[in-house]
Amino acid sequence: MTERRAPRARATTLVKRTEILHAATTTFGAKGFKNGPLTEIAEQVGMTHAGILHHFGSKDQLLLEVLKLRDAEDVADLEGAHIPEGVELFRHLVRTAFANEARPGIVQAYAVLSAESVTDDHPGRPYFEERYRTLRQEIVDAFTSICVERGLTTPHTLGLAAASILAVMDGLQVQWLLTPDDVQLAEASAFAIEAIAARALSPQELPLDLGSARASAAPRA
Repeated sequence: MTERRAPRARATTLVKRTEILHAATTTFGAKGFKNGPLTEIAEQVGMTHAGILHHFGSKDQLLLEVLKLRDAEDVADLEGAHIPEGVELFRHLVRTAFANEARPGIVQAYAVLSAESVTDDHPGRPYFEERYRTLRQEIVDAFTSICVERGLTTPHTLGLAAASILAVMDGLQVQWLLTPDDVQLAEASAFAIEAIAARALSPQELPLDLGSARASAAPRA
């Protein structure tokens, strides 16, 4: 009897954990991590504060599981459940931006938590540090693969390009959350990625004289 009940019990537990994670995403997105109470999350899923802790152990661990769930859902439909390589990586980023237009709650939670993570002792800081480090490297690797395929000299600015793509995408999400009628999240993301990729893969003189701005802003000895 016990062996027959175990699979159903595990499935029920998984469903409940997922409900809690989605409720936590809503609460953390609206109020942030520190100000988002576990009691509010518990109320959304018909549980007690102690029930939440039974499933996740601590509020810090709940936060980390929320972030992991977001990552897992982003690649769930991809081969190997992993971000693709080469030019397909950039297409994946654009598809993700289009998908995000239909899930503002998740986007809001990510924007709030990533911004909060720069503060002292935030439990999500190691996660975001590693996430950005990994994504930057994956974008650099994708650019490098494209250069090899097209017989291009690999430029030394790929690290700048990778950081810029991530910064633009995250920044556009904030603008879109504030004024969704004024910002086309997906289209603007695609435009920015194309522009940065063009600069990274085909270095040429830009129409703006930003080199002189860098020189004038540099600290003097």
